[in-house]
Amino acid sequence: MRLASAIACATLTVTSLLVATGPANAAPPSTNVAPSSTNGPCGYTSTPDDPPARPVSLPPDPEHTPDNGIVKVLVATNQGPMVLSLDRAKAPCTVQSFLHLAKSRFYDFTTCHRLTLYSTLQVLQCGDPSGTGEGGPGYSYKDELPTDLPNWPTDPTGASKVYARGTVAMANAGPDTNGSQFFLVFADSRLRPDYTIFGSVDRLGLKVLDRVAAGGVVPTPDEPAPVDGAPQRKTDILVARSLGVR
Repeated sequence: MRLASAIACATLTVTSLLVATGPANAAPPSTNVAPSSTNGPCGYTSTPDDPPARPVSLPPDPEHTPDNGIVKVLVATNQGPMVLSLDRAKAPCTVQSFLHLAKSRFYDFTTCHRLTLYSTLQVLQCGDPSGTGEGGPGYSYKDELPTDLPNWPTDPTGASKVYARGTVAMANAGPDTNGSQFFLVFADSRLRPDYTIFGSVDRLGLKVLDRVAAGGVVPTPDEPAPVDGAPQRKTDILVARSLGVR
């Protein structure tokens, strides 16, 4: 396969890995339950056909979304602690939702279900209490996409951008379908700028991610050395709590 074709195929493959999908056995669209939505600027909207993987309310949505300051969040895992720095200025609605889910203990005792080790995409994906990659909070909200990312060096079109090591971003199932799933980048990764960036991982957290990545992906009979799937070093979020604004 030619290099250009290989890169194109790899991009199509790895981009799909960051999708937070609905349940495979989801019922047909309901005609009885209408979505409810908050009245504030973030417009968090319930998804009756994709109910929450764990009971949780819609986030608060005040008239003014807090949009300044860095909020520190401790994510304690069985592999070690990570401190996330959430940037309200970059993604106020996303940070507001994440803090609501953390306060509601939505992330407590959940498993980071997917490790991806492609050469151009190296991330750990978390945030689904069902551990399947199909669960969410029962609501969605709009994208807050980055506009200042550097171009991927080997993409002459400029369509692919660099999601740098240490980035925290939202997984999604298409435009404006953010929920609870997020991914942590442990090596510079090539993606279209279709994923909301809302924070970064601290130095110790990156060491945790490197250790998980070094363990590789759980092999299967058909794939003895996979680069995408459940991490061999099972990574559980034990607790996620805000440490306040810094």
